[in-house]
Amino acid sequence: MSKCAFLGLGVMGYPMAGHLIAAGHEVTVYNRTAAKAGRWTAQHGGRAASTPCEAAQGADFVMACVGNDDDLRNVCLGADGAFAGMSGGAVFVDHTTVSPMVTRELHAIAAEQDKGFVDAPVSGGQAGAENGQLVVMCGGDQSHCDAAAPMIAAYSKLFRRIGDSGAGQIAKSVNQICIAGLVQGLSEGLAFAEKAGIDARAVVEVIGGGAAGSWQMVNRSETMLADEFEHGFAVDWMRKDLAICLATAEESGASLPVTALVDQFYKDVQQMGGGRWDTSSLLKRLRAFG
Repeated sequence: MSKCAFLGLGVMGYPMAGHLIAAGHEVTVYNRTAAKAGRWTAQHGGRAASTPCEAAQGADFVMACVGNDDDLRNVCLGADGAFAGMSGGAVFVDHTTVSPMVTRELHAIAAEQDKGFVDAPVSGGQAGAENGQLVVMCGGDQSHCDAAAPMIAAYSKLFRRIGDSGAGQIAKSVNQICIAGLVQGLSEGLAFAEKAGIDARAVVEVIGGGAAGSWQMVNRSETMLADEFEHGFAVDWMRKDLAICLATAEESGASLPVTALVDQFYKDVQQMGGGRWDTSSLLKRLRAFG
C-alpha cells in the first residue's frame, strides 16, 4: 500500500480519491474549497491538507483532477504547490484534461527535480468515477506509468500507456473528437425521426443492435428523447476540451472540420442557457433551431 495525495475533489476526484482509500492506501486530500475536503474525510477517513504542498509531503504518488491548464499549474508550482512538497522519486499523476503543452512543461520541470509526471486523463464520466470503471490513457516515462498503475487500478477498468509525455492528453482529444461527432449524428437522427412523425424509440431499438449502435445511443437516446439533459459531462467542460483539440490540431496541421462545427453548436447551447446541460443537449438545439 502507498501514501497518496489527491488534489481536487470535484464530481470526478471525490469518488476517485475514495476508491484509493478503500483499496487500503493512505490518502491526504486537498480541495480549493476546504469544506468539501472536510466532507470527504468525514465520509472516507484520511486527512485534509490546507495546501497542495502540505498534501504532497511524504506522498509516493500525487494525483490531481482539477479544471484547466491554469488550475493545474497552480496546484503544481510555487511555494504552496505540490512540487514543493514532493520528495525526489515521487510521481505526480494528472487526471485533468489539459493541453499537451502544459503537460510537457510540467513534465520537464518535474524531471529537473527528480520527480515523475504522468498525464493520465480519463474517460467514463461521473458514473465511471463513482463505480471505479474509468478508462485511463497515459503519457510519460514508462517507469513512472508502471509505478502509478497499481494506484490507478483502484478506480479504473482499463489503463494504457499511449506514449511519451503529452500522449495521454492527445488520446483524450481523440476521445472528445469522436464523442462530438457521434452525439451530433445521434441528435440529427433523433430529430429527423421526430420531424418525420415516426416512433424514435422504436427506431433506436431496431438500429441500436446494428452498425449505427453506440455507447451514446444506448446510454443517452432515452433521456434525449425525454428532453432530459442532466445526466453527464457538461457542455461548458466539453467546449474547454474541444478548444484544446482545435488548438492542438492547429499546431499539428490536422483538419477537424466536423469538430469545429460541433463546437459552434455547443456555443449555441451555451447561449440558450445550457452550459451545465450534458453534451447530449445538441438535440435540444436542433429542436429549438431546426
